[in-house]
Amino acid sequence: MSQRGGRLRRSPECRGQARRGRGMEGSRASMETDVNRIQTPIPGNNDAAYDKKSVAGAEMDEIAGRKELEAHWVRVCDRLRKEIGDKAFKTWFGEVELGELKTGKLRLYAPTRFVRDWVGRHYGDRVLAYWQAVAPDVKSVEVNLVPPPAPRRPNEIIAVPPLPSSQNYQPPMPRMGPSIGRGGDEAFSGPEARYTFANFVVGKPNEFAYAAARNIAEQDRPLPERNPLYIFGGVGLGKTHLMHAIWHALRERDPKTRVLYLTAESFVNRFIQALRTKNTGQFKELFRNVDVLMVDDVQFICGKEASQDEFFFTFNSLVEQNKQIVLSSEKPPSELQDIEERMRSRLGSGLVADIHSSTYELRLSILQTKAENARVPVPTAVLEFLAHKISTNIRELEGALNRVVAHGQLIGREITVEMAQDVLHDLLRQADR
Repeated sequence: MSQRGGRLRRSPECRGQARRGRGMEGSRASMETDVNRIQTPIPGNNDAAYDKKSVAGAEMDEIAGRKELEAHWVRVCDRLRKEIGDKAFKTWFGEVELGELKTGKLRLYAPTRFVRDWVGRHYGDRVLAYWQAVAPDVKSVEVNLVPPPAPRRPNEIIAVPPLPSSQNYQPPMPRMGPSIGRGGDEAFSGPEARYTFANFVVGKPNEFAYAAARNIAEQDRPLPERNPLYIFGGVGLGKTHLMHAIWHALRERDPKTRVLYLTAESFVNRFIQALRTKNTGQFKELFRNVDVLMVDDVQFICGKEASQDEFFFTFNSLVEQNKQIVLSSEKPPSELQDIEERMRSRLGSGLVADIHSSTYELRLSILQTKAENARVPVPTAVLEFLAHKISTNIRELEGALNRVVAHGQLIGREITVEMAQDVLHDLLRQADR
């Protein structure tokens, strides 16, 4: 491996990059909550082993023994490649960087939380064993996220507002270990545990979309006539709930399924960042090497020509690999504005399922279910009042019930229709307009 620009270039033998430890401790201090530690106990290891001499030796190894450490990393990578195969090695270790060895603890750096968690969970013990075979002084291995880049100097001119470093961008999706894609993304908050098929209230307006979503989550392989699944409907009617429910069902059915879930806004932001950093290869690899791609609010790509092109090519690549695509939008493909016809055709080429405005019966059922799940006694008259008055948005409906219940619990007021009218006066006034 050779050094260039403060970073060690990858060698043909090992694609894992080596990172110098100098000047990085401050950056890592702020990342302690994001660290996934692999702390495998070593037989015979005890605190006495960490005397001043061993600590000093480890510090000297970090400075003077860097080349030896890199040589060990190459040997570990070679053994990993032979053990798990070229494809798996490239997927999980191709962008993992070698950090430093201090007081028996070896640090590696992963580009995303997803890779960090997967490597730690599935390969941690193996990596530690391989390291100890070539370097017995390694007592534990710790996988961190690659630290963010140093702040720009005030006199630097930035043409475009900076986004998170491409080396530190995290697939919202779902993480493939416990979850791909949780945390860190400005446009994605991660699949919520409360959004499952079990607590999705089915009624006439959403029964077809629900059935289609369940079918996607339960089938062994995508059916061409149902790929993509395109769910559309107004704001707050349950599209995102179904998307998250599909994600949870897929992960529960087979934890090894590679599911990527994110918003279209996040897709666009990541694509822009990849262009800016000339890192489109990693971008394409992330989005085209999944089993299921789920994109929420796909209407966000309308009017963004370059992003549409990239999404179109990603779409085609996944369909050709017989991978499932699930999309949601506020409008059907035929009503999307500022979108290329080839993209419109692709979006509508599978199964299109709409969610209609809710009926009184569905709204009342949703309120009853929510109250039961929360184990809060709410008079039927209050639930009927809310179902009648708040008719356009399920999210607002649930929020209204939360407000009423919170006032009852925190202030000690009895929950009545009159109390609900008082608490929700602003919302009811808007609904009556």
